[in-house]
Amino acid sequence: MTGTEDVVDSGEEVPDGRGSPGTGPRTRPYGRMLVLAAVVLLVDQASKLWATSALSDGAAITVIPRLLRFRLLLNPGAAFSIGEGATWVFTLAAAGAVGGILYVGRRLRSPAWTLVLGALLGGATSHLLDRLFRPPAFAQGHVVDFIDYGGLFVGNVADIALVGGCALLLLLNLRDVPLGDPADQAHPSS
Repeated sequence: MTGTEDVVDSGEEVPDGRGSPGTGPRTRPYGRMLVLAAVVLLVDQASKLWATSALSDGAAITVIPRLLRFRLLLNPGAAFSIGEGATWVFTLAAAGAVGGILYVGRRLRSPAWTLVLGALLGGATSHLLDRLFRPPAFAQGHVVDFIDYGGLFVGNVADIALVGGCALLLLLNLRDVPLGDPADQAHPSS
């Protein structure tokens, strides 16, 4: 090269001068998604640690009378304890969700979608860890639930992130907010 040739855009990311290749503005949403997921995971697991130590003797703590209290429930099933005999299925589903979110998250460009996928990833990862490492056995563990919503159902912080993430996902889909750049929508194979 003599230095006078035209540079052809290959479509590859170019370092932004602040780190190694791939640390430019296009990778920031993915990193933010991972940070949000880590926060959800840590808060959920810390709250479960508290619940298993403070509520394991059958105690209940009333937060708002008749509306909200803390009580420990080890859930072998899904929402509303559905599928109690199929814990391994929920383990596989959580693993698939985590893998799918990590894969789809690579296309993130939207702050709103970053929030959605971060919340979903954090909640799904926390549930996956419960399924893998909590008693009674590997990949058959029970999820720790402790937030009792007036006797209607009992959940945890991960459930709040999952429900909130799903609600925002629905809203973004209804409003046709793209996950990635508009150019990514025209070329979905990239």
